[in-house]
Amino acid sequence: MRVLVVEDNEDLQVAVPAALRSAALAVDLAVSIAAADEALFVNAYDCVVFDRLLPDGDSIRYVRHRREQGWAVPVLFLTGLDTLADRVDGFEYGGDDYLVKPFAVAELTARVLSLCRRAGTGRTPVLRYQDVEMDTGRREVRRGGVLLGLTAKEFAVLEYLITRTDRTVSRSELIEHCWDAAADPMSNVVDATIRRLRTKLRTPDLIEAVRGQGYRLVRADGA
Repeated sequence: MRVLVVEDNEDLQVAVPAALRSAALAVDLAVSIAAADEALFVNAYDCVVFDRLLPDGDSIRYVRHRREQGWAVPVLFLTGLDTLADRVDGFEYGGDDYLVKPFAVAELTARVLSLCRRAGTGRTPVLRYQDVEMDTGRREVRRGGVLLGLTAKEFAVLEYLITRTDRTVSRSELIEHCWDAAADPMSNVVDATIRRLRTKLRTPDLIEAVRGQGYRLVRADGA
């Protein structure tokens, strides 16, 4: 799942993405409405976290304009504006959630994950494939009932593969959806993550490489 954070406070530009990445989310950062608009034009996101008062205006007006055009990506407003009228405006202008500063990062992460799951059509809290069970709410993976210690990125890659069991997923697609804009598409980061994931999933091997195409989950029938 990929999230865009739009924030001009330098401390929060570090703290918020770090908290969300620890929950296996890919996070991009924008510091203004104009930069956010450009990122939204280029990339697909499961959720956007908007600070309200940005250098080029109040983001709720931008969100209302996008909603009028049919834009449906979930939005969480993260702001110091805490009056009842401010919160009501946030929802009436198209926000899906509203969190007032200062805030607990655990609460922010839980709310963003909830909005991301809402955006994922047909996504269920618990995913299953063969003897693998993935609890997307608790961020836990078990194989054959044994709890596996996956990193946030390993979890994200496995989740992406499990939700696309009907086809091969390319390396560039994994980069796009499981990493953020800072990832180098020419690096071996995907292959390295897959190698670690295969080791942790143990035998029989669950992930196979398709030469020249990418990766897919091994089908139970061997096809």
